[in-house]
Amino acid sequence: MFSPSLARNPARTAPASAPVKLAAALVRMAETWHTRLRSRQALAHLDAHLLKDIGLDREHAQIEARRPFWLA
Repeated sequence: MFSPSLARNPARTAPASAPVKLAAALVRMAETWHTRLRSRQALAHLDAHLLKDIGLDREHAQIEARRPFWLA
């Protein structure tokens, strides 16, 4: 009979080192920043009727679009 708990050896799966965790966190942060930048650029170019569909007016869309990408 196969037991999944026997198939894994905890000694073989060492936790990621601090530099690896840091690198992964930096990659995730860069991806988040890039997504925000692209979303805000797209928001800045939406037509008035599309802004109305999402409940924004031009002024509020421009305020959001001008926010730096590093701010949530």
